[in-house]
Amino acid sequence: MKYKQIKEMTDQELENQLGELRREKLNLAIQSRTGQLEKTARVREVRRTIAQILTEKAVRANEVK
Repeated sequence: MKYKQIKEMTDQELENQLGELRREKLNLAIQSRTGQLEKTARVREVRRTIAQILTEKAVRANEVK
């Protein structure tokens, strides 16, 4: 997901996306440990997207103050 797309999301959409990505990250970790993971690069993508969402949430929180 591009950062531009993240910036266009509402706060509620960010929360929903964050929850989905955290669940996916957990599933990917389980797949990795059991040897079922096919796309290893997806772990990195999910981790980065989570970080981008958290960064955008922090930026928005600082703008409000």
